[in-house]
Amino acid sequence: MEFIPGHLPPSVVTQTPRWFIFRDNKILVNQATDTTVTPYITDLEKFGLHPLRQQFFGFLDGTPCYTTELSDGNNAPEALVFHELRGLLGVIDDELFAVAGYANQIMQWNQTHQYCGRCGNPTRDKQDERAKICLSCGLINYPRVTPAIIVAVVRDDTILLARSTRFRSGFYSVLAGFVEPGENLEDCVKREIREEVGIVVKKIRYFGSQPWPFPNSLMVAFTAEYRGGEMSVDASEIIDAGWFSSRHLPQIPGKQTIARQLIDWFVTNHTNS
Repeated sequence: MEFIPGHLPPSVVTQTPRWFIFRDNKILVNQATDTTVTPYITDLEKFGLHPLRQQFFGFLDGTPCYTTELSDGNNAPEALVFHELRGLLGVIDDELFAVAGYANQIMQWNQTHQYCGRCGNPTRDKQDERAKICLSCGLINYPRVTPAIIVAVVRDDTILLARSTRFRSGFYSVLAGFVEPGENLEDCVKREIREEVGIVVKKIRYFGSQPWPFPNSLMVAFTAEYRGGEMSVDASEIIDAGWFSSRHLPQIPGKQTIARQLIDWFVTNHTNS
């Protein structure tokens, strides 16, 4: 599967476009017993779908792809269903999920940048790049990407895991948080750990990254070591937190997440616990 991003639609359409259609933060998919895919549609109106606005965003295996949003009154056509995008993680192919996530980010950016944030006048798509330009004052806005850190903190042969107030189920994960203005990533790691559980860390090392399109984050992962301090949980953010050995882990995130990759790294390197 090869995805090539782009901002200008093809002048001549020779293939049926592939659509990434969203309503109420859900994506329209063909959910068969053996596969879950986004639909190929020539004419949305013939399917009873009336998009509010749409954006071309690239080619997937040579097929032009469009993302669009629907109003609440649009129902799913026969054999199609609206499904939460996050719920498709690990269900559909990882590469297709990444494309769907990108489509979701472009759709939400298009939705929220119809007017200029400086003077309030209408914007339009720039022709030479993926951006919105104000027709009045010339302000340019690009698709938003919000950096966030996520970190595995290790103490001897245990890892720090917490249950967030935001988690729908009872699983535990490594700590994460958004980067503040004027803050580098390492300082963000130190601040978030201190604010959420009251401890100090050292030896911060880059681990990897993952786009997280809910709606527009980039998760930058680190490992770190416990330096000192007593655990003091911020109850507004965390229900519970503790140190866990590799042999006694609680319920943890799915394998397709960078959080799980950090936990798997810990397990691989601390198998004697």
